[in-house]
Amino acid sequence: MSDKKVLVVDYDPASLDGIAKLLKEKKIRVITATDGKAGYEAFAAEKPDLVVLEAMLPKFHGFDLCQKIFSETEGRVPVIIVTGLYKGPKYRREATNGMGAAEYFEKPLDAAAFGAAVRRLLHDEDDIDEELPDSNAVIEALKSRRRGPAKPAAKGHQT
Repeated sequence: MSDKKVLVVDYDPASLDGIAKLLKEKKIRVITATDGKAGYEAFAAEKPDLVVLEAMLPKFHGFDLCQKIFSETEGRVPVIIVTGLYKGPKYRREATNGMGAAEYFEKPLDAAAFGAAVRRLLHDEDDIDEELPDSNAVIEALKSRRRGPAKPAAKGHQT
């Protein structure tokens, strides 16, 4: 996973460092920002594979930033929201259904669950080409289906 790049945006230095350390342990390149505006600028400049952000951010709210990234990338760049403020299923639903967040974690962060989500979100992207057959192979398979035995003509009314 060493070729992967993750942007982490959090106003809290301890949280930012903690998340960055977890990612670096997995040999992931980490870019950081401490507010939503700087986070968006880093996102635009660095084109990360994944974004991890605190919901409560100065200058540009985390939920708004999540929605902007989801909209601009059409969901291709997953966003994980990590928050200490917005707790409970209502906020989780709002973030994942309404804002496009791929995952939602409350602080204190469950490092194992967070690590598993990061691996899954970064890994899914890698395997998509391997899972999909080559388009030419699909076309050939469809052509060969049509060449099968001829079906009898449907009987209509005879006059």
